[in-house]
Amino acid sequence: MGSSDPVSGKIILFDGVCNLCNSSIQFIIRHDPESQFKFAALQSTFGREQLMKFGIEQDALSSVILIRDGVAFQRSDAALEIARDFKGMWRGLYYSKIIPRFFRDWIYDRIAKNRYSLFGKRDECMIPTPDLKARFIF
Repeated sequence: MGSSDPVSGKIILFDGVCNLCNSSIQFIIRHDPESQFKFAALQSTFGREQLMKFGIEQDALSSVILIRDGVAFQRSDAALEIARDFKGMWRGLYYSKIIPRFFRDWIYDRIAKNRYSLFGKRDECMIPTPDLKARFIF
């Protein structure tokens, strides 16, 4: 896939109406000066197509998904794989992979299940600023 192909590179699928998810995307953008990540809401046409392509349930809105090199990572694996590409101390979060996945995902699922009540919900998906628009796939 060429670099102009939106599916190439590292793509993060996220719940576009979740305040926690949107804040997380803003955090990633701030810590990604090389613009290696692209983003798409799970609710978007592209997001839905990717869920189908990777055989992930269409109601997987409670999971962040990282697509890298033709592989889809979900839940805590996705979060830690994203941290792996950060610089500095944030990269150290990746080493939490030594914690068994069932435990990491249990914690992840508790937060995901309560994310709207804890952090709130938007009425519509985030609209990127003009300078960030090229990093978002719709």
